[in-house]
Amino acid sequence: MSFNTFGHVFRFTTWGESHGPALGAVVDGCPPGIALSEADIQPFLDKRRPGTSKFTTQRQEPDSVRILSGIFEGRTTGTPISLMIENVDQRSKDYSEVAKAYRPGHADYSYDAKYGFRDYRGGGRSSARETAARVAAGAVARAVIPEVEILAYVVEIGGDAIDRANFEKSQIGKNPFWCPDEAAAGRWERLVDEARKAGSSLGAVVECVATGVPPGWGAPLYAKLDSELAAAMMGINAVKAVEIGAGFEAARFRGEQNADPMRPGTNQPVFLANNAGGIAGGISTGQPVVCRVGFKPTSSILTPVDTITRPNDQGISEATEIVTKGRHDPCVGIRGTPVVEAMMALVLADQKLLHRAQCG
Repeated sequence: MSFNTFGHVFRFTTWGESHGPALGAVVDGCPPGIALSEADIQPFLDKRRPGTSKFTTQRQEPDSVRILSGIFEGRTTGTPISLMIENVDQRSKDYSEVAKAYRPGHADYSYDAKYGFRDYRGGGRSSARETAARVAAGAVARAVIPEVEILAYVVEIGGDAIDRANFEKSQIGKNPFWCPDEAAAGRWERLVDEARKAGSSLGAVVECVATGVPPGWGAPLYAKLDSELAAAMMGINAVKAVEIGAGFEAARFRGEQNADPMRPGTNQPVFLANNAGGIAGGISTGQPVVCRVGFKPTSSILTPVDTITRPNDQGISEATEIVTKGRHDPCVGIRGTPVVEAMMALVLADQKLLHRAQCG
């Protein structure tokens, strides 16, 4: 059984491969009458687009989106919205060695073990190229939750974290790392460039904050807002860790440190802390929803790595080493930042509609 669909009421299905003719998404469950055009979606794709700096893959893709269905006279009709993004700069010849041997850290072996067959050109469905479709679907989700502001930014690259005292929201769009700390962005330029020139890669941590989420979204047990977010973020290529609120740090607190004290407010409580990340018992509290996502270093690198060949007709593999040619991100977390925003939007849009369906 294959799973390519995410969501309950607001659902999206992605399709396509890294080196196929196109990829895209079908969004179902979007309410009718919402203003939406390709121009509303394109800015989010532009944030994720490759080739925008020397710190990302040099694959040149315009990532222009086409809306094929679900829109009439500039508004959603309530029927499936089909989105398509053409691939125009594939170089499948770069993956000739990958056809013969597995890239450690990538999905080459696990795909082969599951299906007995794999698309080795850029990893097929396991390629981060697939996330362009998620970003397009996320732009549709944002139109469903206009009351919510979503912002993601990188807080750590290669083990070097920002200084929270230097956090400036205005800095996020001024550097290629989506970094809110100008000094850290300067350090990361050297770090990522050194890794790129050495044929290696670096991991990153992305933080995402959604403000304006009202209290009440989510469910007590099997559709908890935080469990849905965790599943959404873990579904992003190269993500290996997710924290909500204080995350692992909460396990080091005492009870009184971890509590989010409350005082009376005008229409809802005033919280004096947000260790819960805006979610208590699986339901939003009205505070900012906060999560952090850990991206591993890109597995496709020019540094030789020990591996094995694909089994021959007799089922025998041989020891070898592999160097992955082609154009790859030296730090996939950089372009993963708008993908994290998209998945946050997709979960929140779904939870809004679920809440409305049950509670009116």
